[in-house]
Amino acid sequence: QVQLVESGGGLAQAGGSLKLSCTASGRSISTYTVAWFRQTPRKDREFVATIGWSGTSTYFADSVTGRFTISRDNAKNTVYLQMNNLKPEDTAVYFCATDFQYGGWGASGYAYWGQGTQVTVSS
Repeated sequence: QVQLVESGGGLAQAGGSLKLSCTASGRSISTYTVAWFRQTPRKDREFVATIGWSGTSTYFADSVTGRFTISRDNAKNTVYLQMNNLKPEDTAVYFCATDFQYGGWGASGYAYWGQGTQVTVSS
């Protein structure tokens, strides 16, 4: 089993930046894909970004491409989501997820999830 904890959320102004962290415990996630999703009360859980175990294979949703970056530090068992040029529509609870085999875009494919961290962007 693996436990994931997100941190780094908070309040930012439009155009600002935040950096989220997803730290794993229980076992190493160094060989597994990690993904970020976000959710609001008005929308279903939405794919944001994913990163392969090597850190070289990444994918971003169209809505965040060019503004967000994803990286990982396997020595720290942590994945980061750097969010730049934030927009009010980025406001959501952000979750990280991993799975031992799945590495796609669908939330239902991931077995392990963190508790989420709130990101609020003011206009």
